[in-house]
Amino acid sequence: MQHADLLPRDTAVHLIDESGATVPDDRYALPDAETLVRAYRALIEGRRINDQASALVRQGRLAVYPSSHGQEACQVAAALVLGAHDWLFPTYRDSVAIIARGVAPAEALTLLKGDWHSGYDVRAHRVAPQATPLATQLLHAVGLAHAAKHRREDTVVLALCGDGATSEGDFHEAMNFAAVFHVPVVFFVQNNEFAISVPLSRQSAAPSLAHKAIGYGMPGQRVDGNDVAALLAVLGEAVDTARAGGGPSLIEAHTYRMQAHTNADDDTRYRERAEVQAWEARDPLIRLRAHLTSTGAITAADEQRFAAGADEIAAAMRAALGTDVEPDPEDLFRFVTRDRSLQLDEQWDLLRGEIGRAADACGVEKGARP
Repeated sequence: MQHADLLPRDTAVHLIDESGATVPDDRYALPDAETLVRAYRALIEGRRINDQASALVRQGRLAVYPSSHGQEACQVAAALVLGAHDWLFPTYRDSVAIIARGVAPAEALTLLKGDWHSGYDVRAHRVAPQATPLATQLLHAVGLAHAAKHRREDTVVLALCGDGATSEGDFHEAMNFAAVFHVPVVFFVQNNEFAISVPLSRQSAAPSLAHKAIGYGMPGQRVDGNDVAALLAVLGEAVDTARAGGGPSLIEAHTYRMQAHTNADDDTRYRERAEVQAWEARDPLIRLRAHLTSTGAITAADEQRFAAGADEIAAAMRAALGTDVEPDPEDLFRFVTRDRSLQLDEQWDLLRGEIGRAADACGVEKGARP
């Protein structure tokens, strides 16, 4: 591969503009109508999931929720381009992608509720646990892809991260290892312009984050992160290339975080409302709706059916997360190692004694938990 082939385009790939009109491209074809309708339904569900999860935070049913409102096109495309044997490695902001991959919403949100472990069977869904530390999941993704290559498995790994993660050493190590050992992994950077309150201009001086790929000897590409059609085409090509033995690649999606970093963040301290409003016209859901409506691919009845389905998901989220689970204190020791050590037994005995004394002090009936 020539060095020029590794460089991304000067402008991001897009196939549907903000008005819903198609944009011809010499390399990437517009996905068929059936695929776009499927993506549109997933976008509606993703927006409803984001809105419902944010409401559950306000009700105290979730401890925290990093919303991907406005980034749903990236989330949906990440799930749709993968095959049954592929793996998704998400970040803390990728709940919609996890659910679109087939994980039940209540299980996907268990971690953000504050319950132990990830809440879903990672092997059954081929979705790694959500990673809160920046970029750590990239190393794990490369490791799994390296193992899959050695086993000659038909597996591609899609590793998600944000622009802030590209400032971490783990990002460099993962990229370098993936390129040197030519593993089937696609790095998907959702560049939403901010690493919490730090703008992209204070993170990188590169022409784009996709330009970083050439330094590792892999191709990079830029794509409009609010155009689900372009995302499906670009990510789909990268996944197909990796599956065919073409090695890793880096895809940068240009999108925007419409809401605060999490419910604990005050985004008015570091960005102007006018900046947010300028991105509202680029909403991925509105854009795809305009395209599908103008081409006759969806009807008002379809819209109602999709909205009803999204409401059912939201209702299931409310029901599941509205149920309190009584924790078992012994779980702190039960799953540390396969065979519990004497030290852990001693610690559990100590804690059990403290719980018992607290129960006596509170007048709790013997055998009941305080």
